[in-house]
Amino acid sequence: MDIHEYQAKELLAGYGVKIAEGGLAYSPEEAVQRAREIGGNVWAVKAQIHSGARGKAGGIKICLTHDEVEAAAEALLGRKLVTHQTGPAGKVCGRLYIEAGTNIVKELYFSFLVDRSSERIVMVGSAQGGMEIEDLAANNPDALTKIYISPAVGLQDYQAREMAFALGLDAALISQAVKTIKGCYRALRDLDASMLEINPLVINGNNELIALDAKMGFDDNALFRQHKVAELRDKTQEDPRETAAGDRGLSYVGLDGDIGCMINGAGLAMATMDMIKLAGGEPANFLDVGGGASAERTEKAFRLVLADKGVKAMLVNIFAGINRCDWIAEGVVEAVKKIDMKIPLIVRLSGTNVEEGRRIIAESGLPIITADTLAEAAEKAVKARNEVVANER
Repeated sequence: MDIHEYQAKELLAGYGVKIAEGGLAYSPEEAVQRAREIGGNVWAVKAQIHSGARGKAGGIKICLTHDEVEAAAEALLGRKLVTHQTGPAGKVCGRLYIEAGTNIVKELYFSFLVDRSSERIVMVGSAQGGMEIEDLAANNPDALTKIYISPAVGLQDYQAREMAFALGLDAALISQAVKTIKGCYRALRDLDASMLEINPLVINGNNELIALDAKMGFDDNALFRQHKVAELRDKTQEDPRETAAGDRGLSYVGLDGDIGCMINGAGLAMATMDMIKLAGGEPANFLDVGGGASAERTEKAFRLVLADKGVKAMLVNIFAGINRCDWIAEGVVEAVKKIDMKIPLIVRLSGTNVEEGRRIIAESGLPIITADTLAEAAEKAVKARNEVVANER
């Protein structure tokens, strides 16, 4: 789960990280009021969407008067911002963060990430902040410093000092940098965050370290014990298909293809998507219904896949181990009857009670296309999809 910049800053401020004064606004009038409350003569009006590179998309505007703040707010609220992270669909800005202008002397980059390959936390920093970290890593990897932290031991003081020196800070800022770094690590650990990024982390005219931007991502599986974090969720910034699936306890990731998938098991789901691609098709989603695919759960999964109007054919691929193919077959038949499907359905069953499951589908009288192997199922799904597309022309 991701959260907005202002939410991440509020969390980090509770761990001793310095931030610029700011306030939230949902209307141009509120934006002007926030600017008045902040005071000064320079303000940043920032669109709050779950994406980086907002500045390049015109989502951050520097204003020198209250009239400019109002005009910037009117231009951003309700606007769809398209960045390389949002894709062509973009994300709509529904709220703004009005922040006091900062006299920037130097920009730095700093983050904590979960590195699954080493099973550790990696602390990443660079004296070259304010730019896309992907570009920096590709064009000048030596500018990045990586320090690995064992979760069992935690961040050590010497590691925080090592990063502070790697950022090229003056001696007067080292203790402040160590405090900021340790505060960020405590936030990552205590809140079950999987990513924390400050870009840029700036030195201002008063020789202070300020988090001028902040991003945090959290482990969905830990939200049950992070109630305050879970309350920060903004569903308007999420794929509605994924939101609907999450609310129903299903693992779903929306993709750009047009062959819907319902599969049990994450590994089998990945293999199925690969086979669809190999057969010349494009999967519309990743959907793992899990081991307990009851009739009710199967129907929910069907409705979720079919809610994507771009789906031209649907492939059900079930390997029954804990579950049973006859139960799955009964659930599929019941779901198809209730939903009244208008697109081709391809079903491949394997595992426990597979013969009985195939008999139930064969005797259902429904126009369900069956397959014995995954390769055959993928080929039939692509063929059915192509016929649907040809008939639409």
